[in-house]
Amino acid sequence: MKRGYIAALLVAGTFVLATISLFVGVISLGPRDLWQDPASWTLIADSRLPRTIAALISGSALAVCGLIMQTLVRNRFVEPMTAGTGQGAALGILVVTIFFPSAPMFAKMALASVTALFASLGFLMMVRRLPPTQPLLVPLVGMIYGGILGATMTFFAYQTDMLQFIDIWLNGDFSGIMRGRYELLWIAAIVAALAYFVADQFAILGLGRDASVNLGLNYNQVMIMGLVVISIVAALTVVTVGAIPFIGLIVPNIVSRRFGDNLRQTLPLTALCGGMLVLASDIIGRIVRHPFEIPVGTIMGVLGAVVFLWLLYRGPRHAH
Repeated sequence: MKRGYIAALLVAGTFVLATISLFVGVISLGPRDLWQDPASWTLIADSRLPRTIAALISGSALAVCGLIMQTLVRNRFVEPMTAGTGQGAALGILVVTIFFPSAPMFAKMALASVTALFASLGFLMMVRRLPPTQPLLVPLVGMIYGGILGATMTFFAYQTDMLQFIDIWLNGDFSGIMRGRYELLWIAAIVAALAYFVADQFAILGLGRDASVNLGLNYNQVMIMGLVVISIVAALTVVTVGAIPFIGLIVPNIVSRRFGDNLRQTLPLTALCGGMLVLASDIIGRIVRHPFEIPVGTIMGVLGAVVFLWLLYRGPRHAH
């Protein structure tokens, strides 16, 4: 099936899921209500539409960042939220909340981005020392590294009586998203979109340091550029909706198995698939225990673990 046809199907599927999302929730709302009850438009504008947009942006941006991180590390089994970047962003939010509780949201986002960047750099330095013949050591080290950062954050949160915030930052949930509380995600969308214009450089970087330098690429500059994109998106996602695991791992793997490793061609498809998957998970979380909700982080944790095991045990993709 041609890539253009797949892209059209993904766009249509995204539109269908977005429409369903507008009419699923605790308050019963149907298309007919929009013509009979003017208050329905207020509900759509203040809650349902911002939540739908937030889910689409979060999924798309995290999927793109997962693909970039896998290219930088040259390993298909890593992603920002399970390799320390998300935990580093949450640690930065905790630090600014403890020492500067009245700081504006932009300051929290800035510090979270900085700590996420340093966390990503730490992970990158560790995996460089691993033997290339053992690729599964990379995700294992990433999970251990993220666990250490999470334990450090839990320790300081316990000392300052802020444990209740940990679950919010480490478990993605869109139930609190309303107009005025998600707009920072547009920055994540812009940053992820800008990555498309340097996709070719990221692809060359994935060939390795020696090959990249021989082809005339400024290896360090492009590496830092990729880490900054990952850190900003991870920080904004954690600040706004919390960490959503496995999106950046399973979506790039599934797309690359079908369409190869040409980042300029696969980035848009990866973004569409990521947004659809998060939005579908959010809808499922609203339906399964209606009128209660299951956080999207929990849904993705279960679904992502199953797909991750499938990716581990399935053989390498066939060449196309």
